[in-house]
Amino acid sequence: MRSPSPPHSPPDRTPASVPALRTGIVCGSLALVLLILVTVGWSPLMSLDRTVADALHRRAVTEPGLVHANRILTDWVWDPWTMRALIAVAVVGLWWRGARLLAGWVAATSLLATLLQQALKAAVGRERPRWPDPVDSAHFAAFPSGHAMTAVVSCGLLLWLLRRHGAGRRVWWAAVTVAWVSVIGVGFTRLYLGVHWLTDVLAGWLLGAAVVAFSIAGFARYEGRRGRGGADGAALPGRP
Repeated sequence: MRSPSPPHSPPDRTPASVPALRTGIVCGSLALVLLILVTVGWSPLMSLDRTVADALHRRAVTEPGLVHANRILTDWVWDPWTMRALIAVAVVGLWWRGARLLAGWVAATSLLATLLQQALKAAVGRERPRWPDPVDSAHFAAFPSGHAMTAVVSCGLLLWLLRRHGAGRRVWWAAVTVAWVSVIGVGFTRLYLGVHWLTDVLAGWLLGAAVVAFSIAGFARYEGRRGRGGADGAALPGRP
């Protein structure tokens, strides 16, 4: 006699969800460790923050031209609202093509990252570097860097969408290059302008990567359960 099937089958782990989930766990764990060390004021890490900040500020005050260039990059090119605008364009494009579930997922991920960032800033309440001769200013708490986190989330989501769409090799590597330059570049501008500590930027990168990784893993698992060939799948051919 055939034994009855269990009432609840185990969740489907699609191949795409496993590496993304692992990445999210690693980045999230590292971000948590960094959060704890910053909260307790671990002296070796605080000393590193101060050393990096002092070295960059001494250089910045002697190079007004570079300061101006960095302010343009951080306030316009890599500003969080610029990054969110790119996500908004992608969401509208997905919605127009009929991939409404994916559009909502991307928008929700971006919104969740913003809420998480602001909640952590309020909870940690870390002061920004203070200078007698500042070259720039910023408001609200320092940890984590909103610019760094938003850049990782936005670039990560856009790269994910390009991969799903089946972007050509040249387009893909060009996009990866732009993403890396943007993520690293915006982190440097925040440090060079003296408005963030090194650990603020590192936390922003790690948290952003964790949010994107968990989002990708979640969507992959949902698709695995739902099956291929739905409306959202049809709107994005060439998925791996």
